Amino acid sequence: MVTAILLLLVTILCVMAIFREIKTKNFFAVAFSLVSALVFGWFSVMTIYANIFG
Repeated sequence: MVTAILLLLVTILCVMAIFREIKTKNFFAVAFSLVSALVFGWFSVMTIYANIFG
């Protein structure tokens, strides 16, 4: 469960980075942060799901 919490924190940081980089108009960083948020968010949700229903 600790892994899921850490992945969720990384996802939150990625989402914060998306908004910060949109403000500075750095679109490569926006794309990288978006992909990172999707990947880490997916692993976070699936880890929580596996712990609850697995």
